[in-house]
Amino acid sequence: MNLLNFRILLLLVLLACHNVHAAQHIAVLDFELIDLTSLPNTAQEQQRTASIRPLLEQALVKKGDYDIVHINAQDQANANSSVGYLFRFDDLAAKLGEQHDADWVIVGRHSKPSFLFSYLMVHVIQVKTQTLVARFDIELKGNHEKVTGRGVNKLADKIAEFIDSKRQYPFQ
Repeated sequence: MNLLNFRILLLLVLLACHNVHAAQHIAVLDFELIDLTSLPNTAQEQQRTASIRPLLEQALVKKGDYDIVHINAQDQANANSSVGYLFRFDDLAAKLGEQHDADWVIVGRHSKPSFLFSYLMVHVIQVKTQTLVARFDIELKGNHEKVTGRGVNKLADKIAEFIDSKRQYPFQ
């Protein structure tokens, strides 16, 4: 191999490595509340659910080299034909992310089957492939602010670990 070919090959390898470690663009959608209790959708529970998205965005930024892509409520509402639509149809969530230059879309639900506990359920959608690539469920025991914060941090840990593994080994 002559010197020119070697330099070109070296340049290509360096460029490939650089792209792998570029900041990932993550869009976190508003979480939907699925309240199955005998007193559903109280103002307190709606407020708690509304706090999950910003808490998750903040936690993800602290975890790694991520840029948060903000999708406004109107764009999300236009893409979400009914409750759970974007949660069920990964390709549509990916298209919404693609319109906003995201690499990943986090679609979440806050499911509350009881007054004693609830679940944060998240789908991680890879925009490039328009597919669901990971699903995480976190149980929240209680409804205090601390419980929600701890649950969101656990969720951010799992999401960051997953995305970092995809960044490290992009061909998996």
